[in-house]
Amino acid sequence: MEPKLIDGSFGEGGGSILRLASGFSVLKQIPIRVKKIRANRKKPGLRLQHLRGLQLLENLTGGSLSRSEVGTTEIEFNPGKFFKKNLSINIETAGNIALLLQPVQIACMGLERGDKVSLKIKGGGTFGKWAPGTVFLENTLLKIFETCGYKIEFTVNRHGFYPKGGAQVECVFHSLGYPLKPISFVELGRITQVKGKIVCADTLKKPQVAERIKNTIKSVIKQKLNFDCDIHQEYVKAYSTGVGLCIWAESDTNSIISSGTILGEKGLSSENVGKKAANALVEYIINEIPVDNYLADQLIPLMSIACGPSEIKVREITNHLKTNLELIKLFNLGEYEINKVTNGYIVRMGI
Repeated sequence: MEPKLIDGSFGEGGGSILRLASGFSVLKQIPIRVKKIRANRKKPGLRLQHLRGLQLLENLTGGSLSRSEVGTTEIEFNPGKFFKKNLSINIETAGNIALLLQPVQIACMGLERGDKVSLKIKGGGTFGKWAPGTVFLENTLLKIFETCGYKIEFTVNRHGFYPKGGAQVECVFHSLGYPLKPISFVELGRITQVKGKIVCADTLKKPQVAERIKNTIKSVIKQKLNFDCDIHQEYVKAYSTGVGLCIWAESDTNSIISSGTILGEKGLSSENVGKKAANALVEYIINEIPVDNYLADQLIPLMSIACGPSEIKVREITNHLKTNLELIKLFNLGEYEINKVTNGYIVRMGI
């Protein structure tokens, strides 16, 4: 079969094109050739986490990957069929683990019923700039996946921050429970609880960074939403100093809306980190948005193979979301439509 040609510069022109394309390549058993990889980024071509992700799929399925290294701008990947049930991978940088897992999540939707794949990751980052953290992953995306019939067990044994990484994570991907339930998140409904988790390197324990962030979040949420929230904090041993957190709200429509992943940064006070997280969540809630921008991108692959029409309401159509939707069409996984509504947009698939 001739490989499907994919232009890695279209849409947002970043790594998500490669991640989704390689995952769908396995799921649909279609070889791919991706050109102009990450052409719109300051450093185009493969970064180490992209390379490791491709090598992981190659190893997982017994497929073949063209000669590739950091900086490679064109690859060809021919997927095999699943045969390895236990895998491990090393990430020598602080490359984001949640992004590394995205193509594997998609690929493992094709597991034979009753099968599972266990993966151990050594190295990498559980938090990183412009990427979902593992707290977000565990408490939003994977919970929604499981309600639809796709279970992924996820355990963080050690957190990793930029620049040294050094995380240790274990994942178990289970075959889909059929029929895979479609998604319908167009009404936020009534908020039933607000939760959160703050993870700090233990070097930040003395200045009480986590406590100051937590107190600020609770104060802002109480003031703006008149809601008490349950925020957990954790100081961890890590090779680099860092702060990562996520807060989320659950509603009576089963939606989970979040702040996304918020990082502590040099020059940004703990109080301002807390305000940033709280205000991000408040913005979604006051506009009655049931799916945040970060979750929307990750739900598209699941929506594309669900048994029935799916729909979500989002605040905006981001470049990432639009690009992911176009990739779905490219792999003949269904059409989509976008309709403007009050305070946001409705995205429908399986129509």
